[in-house]
Amino acid sequence: MSHSYTLVSHKLCPYVQRAAITLSEKGVPFERIDIDLANKPEWFLKVSPLGKTPVLLVDGQPIFESAVICEYLDETIGTPLHPRDAIRRAQHRSWIEFASAVLNGIAGLYNAADEEALQLKAAELQQRFLQLEEELGDGPWFEGADFTLVDAAFAPVFRYFDVLDGVAGIDWFGRTPRVRAWRAALAGRASVVKAVSPEYSALLTQFLQARKSALSSYMQ
Repeated sequence: MSHSYTLVSHKLCPYVQRAAITLSEKGVPFERIDIDLANKPEWFLKVSPLGKTPVLLVDGQPIFESAVICEYLDETIGTPLHPRDAIRRAQHRSWIEFASAVLNGIAGLYNAADEEALQLKAAELQQRFLQLEEELGDGPWFEGADFTLVDAAFAPVFRYFDVLDGVAGIDWFGRTPRVRAWRAALAGRASVVKAVSPEYSALLTQFLQARKSALSSYMQ
């Protein structure tokens, strides 16, 4: 039985990207509806109890929270992207949570009020990348030759740095060659490329400039 899939989206939401990448990796045709989170339509609030994107509508039935959406797609469509071994699968879920923590760190970076706070948040992110460096093997993906949901979770993380590279003189990946190579491999993956609109970088730049934070001052 075939289903219809609609991904309710915001153009800059990294969690939406996770779902879009997973849908693409599964070869699933889907419709994408972008909404304005600053002016949420009434119908959206009915399908998203937390008022957040993404929401996946499956034959009109809503599933919310990106991790839940990706797990549902992985369980129901095609070859699993999660490892078959239970322990390794649990570890992958842990690293997906780690990716969410890194996204929170990026939010802390672009909201830092002054230079001292900015440098502190930058150092915290660099430390996260060092932790990743210790976990990675020879690549090209997190699990070696197999693309997994961990890759789908980290692709939106690294996409931020297409805009943040060199800002404030910070070398994000100078001490993490494996992470740097992983980032480059993800940037060239078709599902990752298609997960955002062509104007993504311009929209992100505008968003960061408007924060009136320490980071914003470097992007004027």
